[in-house]
Amino acid sequence: MKSTGVSALLLLTGGLLSSVALAAPTLEERQNCSGLWGQCGGENWSGPTCCASGSTCEFQNPWYSQCLPGSAACPALPNSLGSANQRLPDPFTFHNGARVASAAEFTCRQREVSALLQQYELGQLPAAPQSVTASYSGGTLSITVSDQGRSISFSARVTNAGNNRPAIITYGGASIPVPNGVATIVFNNDEIAEQRDRGSRGRGRFYDLYGSGHSAGAMTAWAWGVARIIDAIERTPAVGIDARRIGVTGCSRNGKGAMVAGALEPRIALTIPQESGSGGSACWRLSNWQRQQGQNVQTPTQIITENVWLGSAFDARANNVDALPFDHHQLAGLIAPRALYVIENSDMEWLGWTATYGCMAAARTQWEALGQLDAFGFSQVGGNQHCSFNSGKQGSELTAFINKFLLQSGGGTTAILRTERNHGSFSLSQWTPWTVPTLR
Repeated sequence: MKSTGVSALLLLTGGLLSSVALAAPTLEERQNCSGLWGQCGGENWSGPTCCASGSTCEFQNPWYSQCLPGSAACPALPNSLGSANQRLPDPFTFHNGARVASAAEFTCRQREVSALLQQYELGQLPAAPQSVTASYSGGTLSITVSDQGRSISFSARVTNAGNNRPAIITYGGASIPVPNGVATIVFNNDEIAEQRDRGSRGRGRFYDLYGSGHSAGAMTAWAWGVARIIDAIERTPAVGIDARRIGVTGCSRNGKGAMVAGALEPRIALTIPQESGSGGSACWRLSNWQRQQGQNVQTPTQIITENVWLGSAFDARANNVDALPFDHHQLAGLIAPRALYVIENSDMEWLGWTATYGCMAAARTQWEALGQLDAFGFSQVGGNQHCSFNSGKQGSELTAFINKFLLQSGGGTTAILRTERNHGSFSLSQWTPWTVPTLR
């Protein structure tokens, strides 16, 4: 590990890295440090091990440490589940019981939640690969990724690009209207990780690179693929896309994937999951509660028998999700304060209308705490076929989000929490027995 220009001494303590502040580096040294969100450590990492001013190198996993906002060191990552909780876990309390008191500390809490989600549900997101190269021709972005002596290649189809436009990455093709001023990138996520059935685990380009036994479920592998597309855009100016203005969307199973991509990839400016249900915008605990009320809703024990969207570790947890130290209001919260617009517009009961509404209402408190409510939207209407879009009821909302967070032209209301459903005896306050702090 490098010893010059280092702002934090990384010590191995109980298998986890902690930071001890040293003298501030000079300006010249800081210029050689990784920028905000950049890599600053990990197994076989040969780049900078310090971070630009205003950020701190924080351990994510044995392969990856990242420059995160703030100057305070985060608590050590937990190595156990902790106490069971029948209600939705508090997003503002660390695993060790300490209360989050600032926006910088909330970033630490997000780091903790991400690590727990990857350990017990999603599977591990690998560190950034050693090499990503790309070329662009005839509307096709061709990408080659190399790591540890292995290489894979895949491509994405790009339309309406040019003039440094924003873009929306669509899982398998867009189910929402994309305006003319925004490019569309069609991501063949099934090529990266198959999702045909339970027998699909370990198949796809991601597993060709990292091995069929890798812990990542398909959705984590897809998030990795989205990150590589953004890498390619950053390295290929000829595409004509602004990598700082990227959205991601998908519907149903691909909506689950879009939610996870937004949670795990901090360069995504706008996340738009549509009808993602269990494994996406619905909370596990609330889905189980709906089933107990006699409603036909997809539950965790059912979802693990259907496909390989989640990591294999979740198979052992699906029968007792109360033991998990997180739920999907916190998966959504990993996106905060970036923009999230959750679309629910189908009449299909199994999507879990109350489980999604309650979960996202709980998620919204994280944007509220950060003073960023205009970056959160949840819109639940009805009268549509699965994966169709209700332009009459939700078109102006979608336009407002794209205008504000991708086209950066403003206009329209984006602080949205609405439902047309009857949620019966559901009480949000009973599921969220915690207070919302002001985090600045």
